[in-house]
Amino acid sequence: MYAREPDAFTDDMIRAAEEFARGASKSLRLAVRISELGESRENLKAAMGSRTTIDLAAGIIMAQNRCSQEAAISILKAASSARNMKLRDVAAAVVASVGEKAPKTHFVD
Repeated sequence: MYAREPDAFTDDMIRAAEEFARGASKSLRLAVRISELGESRENLKAAMGSRTTIDLAAGIIMAQNRCSQEAAISILKAASSARNMKLRDVAAAVVASVGEKAPKTHFVD
């Protein structure tokens, strides 16, 4: 709100503006929270999908190299770092190398 002259607003006008601002603030906070929850849900879905691919790739490496899961994950991380690729992309390449399609994650919508 703006006025060219000092003391242009009455006490009732100021109270009404403050009440409006409180209501708008609550609505804005709710909208931001809803947006954050939506983003969080999408991030969790992506992480769960990536996790399935990474776990399958680790299993393939474990079978091929007769190693532990920890060692297989280390191999994936080293390949990711050496190739400057995301871990999930390296894992997807490992899964694809054995002739598998992209894995389907059953617990994600």
